[in-house]
Amino acid sequence: MNNFDWLDLDAKLLRLLVTVVDTGSITAAAQRLGVTQSAVSHLLDKLRGITGDVLFAKSGRGIVATARAEALAARARTLLEELERFARSENFNPAQWRGTVTIAANDFQRDALLPALMQRLRETAPSVSLRVIPSDVPTPEMLRQQHCQLIISPRPPEGADILQKRLFADRYRVFYDPAVRSAPTTAEDYLAAEHVTVVYTPQRPLDLDALLLSRGVVRRFAVQVPGFSGLPSFIAGTPWLATVPGLLQNHLMRDLASAPVPVPCPDMPMYMIWHQRHQQDPAHQWLRQQLEAVARPLVTPSN
Repeated sequence: MNNFDWLDLDAKLLRLLVTVVDTGSITAAAQRLGVTQSAVSHLLDKLRGITGDVLFAKSGRGIVATARAEALAARARTLLEELERFARSENFNPAQWRGTVTIAANDFQRDALLPALMQRLRETAPSVSLRVIPSDVPTPEMLRQQHCQLIISPRPPEGADILQKRLFADRYRVFYDPAVRSAPTTAEDYLAAEHVTVVYTPQRPLDLDALLLSRGVVRRFAVQVPGFSGLPSFIAGTPWLATVPGLLQNHLMRDLASAPVPVPCPDMPMYMIWHQRHQQDPAHQWLRQQLEAVARPLVTPSN
């Protein structure tokens, strides 16, 4: 018999449910929430009493959510978001904002934008923390299911409920090790070299690589890595080339030389992407403004 009343539910229990579903681990949930494992277990027992469901079952070294828990977590995310908006009302003050902002970004976008964004958040919204997750090839479900509040990507997913705004455009450049070779200055030199590139899982090449191939520009790839961070170690000490966004020269590729691409190629646009549910949310509007301010200085690098 259920001895609990639904009025026993509160935001902390809803947040606990979402966190355990997301992490698939009581230990990880406790770490994220900043409480003990016994506290998580105790509150889960309370939730089981309220819902009349076991919610989680053991699976290997972790736990897996039941179908009931997955459904409840989806509704809990919406309720938590509504509660947060209710608390902020229309008089949003970033200095009083408390919570975690989750942004999906791959290593290029992460390094180019998010450290500067976090500095702005620390100055104006000191109680807000930032969580970064990989965007890979972003999907609408990442926003619809509230895995994140923003995606930063050159590939906006399609959906009538998905909104986007262009942040900047970057010019591709060829990176190489100047201790081993000189810059490729002709198409012949460029195509004669071996190349290193990024291929996202599963088998999703960079937009530029797919475009060049469609134009008949055929290159020989010695190495394919799943992210930009894997490129420098393969370029250093070799005659290989990597054709990637020029802004990488400011961080990941800073120890390498770069030159203009000696074959025609377009600029790479970068977008911030969000769900329409956040369009009028004052906190989200403010967050987007901060990201735009951070992106404003990132002009296309000169040749």
